[in-house]
Amino acid sequence: QDAIDRKEKRSETFKTAIHGLESDTPALKAEELGCRAPQWVRDNLVTMCMRCQEPFNAITRRRHHCRACGYVVCARCSDYKAELQYDGNRPNRVCQECFIFLTGHTVLEDREGRHKGILEKGAAEVSSRSLLCSFLQLLDKNGKGGTRGWFVIPQDDPLVLYIYAAPQDVRAHTSIPLLGFQVRDMPQGESRHLFQLAQSRQVFTFVADTEELKQRWMKAMARSAAGITHPEEEEEEA
Repeated sequence: QDAIDRKEKRSETFKTAIHGLESDTPALKAEELGCRAPQWVRDNLVTMCMRCQEPFNAITRRRHHCRACGYVVCARCSDYKAELQYDGNRPNRVCQECFIFLTGHTVLEDREGRHKGILEKGAAEVSSRSLLCSFLQLLDKNGKGGTRGWFVIPQDDPLVLYIYAAPQDVRAHTSIPLLGFQVRDMPQGESRHLFQLAQSRQVFTFVADTEELKQRWMKAMARSAAGITHPEEEEEEA
């Protein structure tokens, strides 16, 4: 019964999880896993393994694709072989989750029961249910350089701004609680669309790609900073 419950749970997970943010193909259904070639998540959409969340680097942790689900994973998480029907039942490199699902075998290391921390929310999952998400640049203190990343305000956590290095990463590298901040517009400089979050001595300066995107972010952040979590609350305030 336990094995049946695990299989059903994984089946439901694969129905919704195996797809990319920018994929034009339908999500791979659980019953199609191994029967149909997956849509691969592009390398440039992730900076860390989509299973163990360890950052990739050029030498010791390289990118690999699971041939069953299409996720970008590290060598350790893809050190499994399973026969795939779409490839003539030949053994292919797959990730740990797909290996368990396809073969029914268990492995010693199972991270499924590990509690997820506040930053361990997948960007794709959060973005699909967000108030606003897009690329932004967060400038450093001197305003000359900064980090470009994928920024998200989730619907289920609307008072926090999550910052990912890439839109398919499975863990945010930092977050900013928005409640109590002031949103400041800044003059456009050097064709850059600038705005700030400020509270006491804390100041964050952002650069948006367009003026329209900047205004959308300023509105969304101001709403979160005021503690407004639903649109109807904003109407009542007005």
